[in-house]
Amino acid sequence: MLITFEGIDGCGKTTQIELLAVYLIELGKDVLTLREPGGTEFSEKIRDLLLHSKDVLTYQSELFLFEAARVDLVAKVIKPALTEGKTVILDRFYDSTTAYQGFGRGIDLSIVKRMNELAVEGLKPNITFFLDIPLDVSYQRSNHRQPDKIERAGDEFFKRVIEGYRKIANDEPERIVSIDGSLEKQKINEKIKEIIKKSPGKF
Repeated sequence: MLITFEGIDGCGKTTQIELLAVYLIELGKDVLTLREPGGTEFSEKIRDLLLHSKDVLTYQSELFLFEAARVDLVAKVIKPALTEGKTVILDRFYDSTTAYQGFGRGIDLSIVKRMNELAVEGLKPNITFFLDIPLDVSYQRSNHRQPDKIERAGDEFFKRVIEGYRKIANDEPERIVSIDGSLEKQKINEKIKEIIKKSPGKF
């Protein structure tokens, strides 16, 4: 079982992943939580390069690096864990690349889609929770920490990312559940658990 969480920074993904992991463990599931980019030694090095390096990357280079990190994580960790019967909860997956590099950076969506497909080799989340928040809420929740390179991309970029996420969710309602991320965290958690309870065949 592969569950992914999507949304812009400050939407509450980390908190909801932690709460869901506790809930699923209580149900007797063997749970593994991961993040993108990251999850392997190689992918964590790419994460540091993408988010904190002083090098100026082209949008295409950024896309290739995200995909390289994804290939490593999928092949070395996610697919083996799923084969072992584990429930994998992932903080970001290919929807992030479509939203950020496709809609946000303006790279041709057909190219982004093809690269995503090459990176995951047919792997698709069973369910994706998109925590939707306005940009001002994101800034309010993130103003206590130093922004990384992508977080400094500007308002217009993030407006395109948000709209991109909403279009992705609208195009795949059978997989993606949109939730108002500005709600109180326990209410969001209850909504997520309700989705889990209504999907006995999956969970």
